[in-house]
Amino acid sequence: MHRIFSGALSVDQHTIPIADLPARLEGTTIAQLSDFHFDGLRLSDSLLAQTIDQLHSFNPDLIALTGDFVTDAPEPIYELVRRIKHLPSRYGMVSVLGNHDIQKAGARSMVTQALEQAGIPVLWNAIAHPFGPDFPIVGFADYWSKEFDPTILNQLDPTTPRLVLSHNPDTAEPLAPYRVDLQLSGHTHGGQIYIPGVGSGPELWKKIRRWVPRKIRNKIPGLSDQCFHVVEHWEWGQGLHRVNNNWLYVNRGLGTYPPGRLFCPPELTILTLIKA
Repeated sequence: MHRIFSGALSVDQHTIPIADLPARLEGTTIAQLSDFHFDGLRLSDSLLAQTIDQLHSFNPDLIALTGDFVTDAPEPIYELVRRIKHLPSRYGMVSVLGNHDIQKAGARSMVTQALEQAGIPVLWNAIAHPFGPDFPIVGFADYWSKEFDPTILNQLDPTTPRLVLSHNPDTAEPLAPYRVDLQLSGHTHGGQIYIPGVGSGPELWKKIRRWVPRKIRNKIPGLSDQCFHVVEHWEWGQGLHRVNNNWLYVNRGLGTYPPGRLFCPPELTILTLIKA
């Protein structure tokens, strides 16, 4: 991935209003990183180093990692963890896994073990309390694992605000009936292609592909059925969205996947929480 085509690392900053946010957490900053695809091919050493430098300058209160640490083989997780385990954050780091982290036999256990040995909890339909019991963090199993279970939220008092980590933004739909003050997702890479003046590639391809015979479109990157299987809700492909009463933020990720990025820069997200 070359920055001439993708664009340089983008630090996207947003302020998120949270109802019932404890007064002591007013102004809390959360850094989100997603979709490293760390395998020596899809994330350059220089981009990772630049991202780490930026994190040191922001010194966030919490770092949320929203999956796809690796691409195919899980072994690169050990080197990635070595590079990120000392990132600065007052409340530490917390993570969930993505579809690439679980697709190979044994990958889920290897990636989970590597992260947790470095002190980075992996939430798989689980609840953590680094901020304390009055602002829990809920992390879900990857949507494609068939173990995604939104009823975990029933364990929380409905008056308690919460942060949710879920790799695939399509989960915002089954989570919509629940209280989700802020959901952090990745998975889409922002569509990877952005057409200036038009919008994201997938939104444009949606209009084009219906006119292209299936046998042909499945041979064209961006038009294939495989591409559109990534998510159903491409309208949530990147950035901040309102889904019913819930906030959803979708990070474009750091790494990439063939055919690569075009005018769709990798992203470090800095979110500041305020009381609604």
